[in-house]
Amino acid sequence: MAKEEEANVQAMKSLEPLNRPPLLHVTVQESLRNYIEANKLKAGDALPPETFLAQQLGVGRNSVREAIKALESIGILETRRGIGVFVKEFSFKPLLDNLAYGLQDSLRDVEELREMRRVLETGLIGKTVEMISAEDIEALRGLTEEMRRRAERNESFAAEDQQFHQLLFRCQNNRMLSALIDIFWIAFNKASNFANLDNPTPLATWRDHHEIVEAVAAKDIERARQRLDDHYRGIQQVIAKNRNT
Repeated sequence: MAKEEEANVQAMKSLEPLNRPPLLHVTVQESLRNYIEANKLKAGDALPPETFLAQQLGVGRNSVREAIKALESIGILETRRGIGVFVKEFSFKPLLDNLAYGLQDSLRDVEELREMRRVLETGLIGKTVEMISAEDIEALRGLTEEMRRRAERNESFAAEDQQFHQLLFRCQNNRMLSALIDIFWIAFNKASNFANLDNPTPLATWRDHHEIVEAVAAKDIERARQRLDDHYRGIQQVIAKNRNT
């Protein structure tokens, strides 16, 4: 009889293992997110006091405090000492601060990020050609002249390069694009700390930027797009070379 019972037990479906419940402060975080969305709170709007939130959620104030700190760390909330907790204006800064560290040991990730930015910039350059002002064109020419001087002295002009791309698209007033350009540069420069990503042809890189400006100034969308594409192919060659070494 014992053998028959054992066989029956083995034939039955096994129990599914229990999922470990999330930590309390993680659950409180999600509740606070839902509260912000449900009440359509905007940047600068205040949250109720911790005591009220704890009572509403049926948890201790420490759990609420931990959840608020976690949401502060990712840029959703901010605490103003002596005043209260407020919804924070959306910012890419937490992503900027952390993405580069996540990419620091992977040239493949940096390469993929470069490709996404290439597609964005070549796709949006037409709008720049239509919108850019004469003042921005002159500022871009000033930057490329500084790049040329540095290239001739075999000096890095990474800061000017980053500023160039920001200025190239500034007329569009696209904050997300500006943030993505910064993300690329922080990630790429971080990658330079563990791989030799120095530019082997600085004068060629200067010339890429110079040609981009002149194409934009001439209102030649196709030439501007092609020059941008050439520029990113040069970056790709630097990354590919280091992946193979």
